Amino acid sequence: MNRELFLYTLHLADNALILGHRNSEWTGHGPNLEQDIAISNIALDLIGQSRNLYQYAALVFNKNNDALSSIINSPAFQKVPGEIDEDDLAYLRDVNEFRNCLLVEQLNGDWARTVTRQFLFSAYQEQLYRGMQKSYDLQLAAIAEKSLKEVLYHVRWSGEWIIRLGDGTDESRQRLINAIESLWAFTGELFHPADYENEIASAGIAPFVSEMKQAWMEKISNTFKTATLELPSNTWMQQGGKNGVHTEHLGFLLAEMQYLQRAYPNSEW
Repeated sequence: MNRELFLYTLHLADNALILGHRNSEWTGHGPNLEQDIAISNIALDLIGQSRNLYQYAALVFNKNNDALSSIINSPAFQKVPGEIDEDDLAYLRDVNEFRNCLLVEQLNGDWARTVTRQFLFSAYQEQLYRGMQKSYDLQLAAIAEKSLKEVLYHVRWSGEWIIRLGDGTDESRQRLINAIESLWAFTGELFHPADYENEIASAGIAPFVSEMKQAWMEKISNTFKTATLELPSNTWMQQGGKNGVHTEHLGFLLAEMQYLQRAYPNSEW
């Protein structure tokens, strides 16, 4: 179970870190000062969540180093002396060792695409953290309780933008429709469990993701209805990120995010 717990915690941390980094790319480029600050704060919330989860993943790894060391094979990671920490997990793993869903690594595009991605993912996080508050793992339960307070704001903020753009001008509506159509195929993976998710859920550590879909869909449907939008009709879905198979976008993101630590190993401020 330590292997599954490590992978699952990495999965949650990777989701938060990658989306947090994507949102941080808007800092200084938002449509106005208020929304620039809002998206930057959401980025900070997500990176804060990832830190809590990476710290716990590192704790699990350090207690079971021999059994878990084979999971991460990147040369830079193997050179880490002694016990690992959150920075090692964030900066020294290669692309195929990240377990984030494909949705969060998608490019920002325009503002409509960014807020759509945030809404789709935050609505999922809301259901996840609600269920995880009941976890037998007290550390994950505590992280979920803290994170849920932030996620509820993320859902409200992004949902308001969905309504504003969908029921706004012809251009804002079309941009939003384009964003939904391009991102919808990445939502199915959220509710298609990896093996480690099933094991963790069966142990009472996390909710079954397949059981979260109905509540998620109700949230999405109600918001889209208010925005005078229809749900996409396509049912074909992309997947792979939970098991380390990613789109081409993640490699470029990590090359930028990990550059300093890779170029100057073990540097400290």
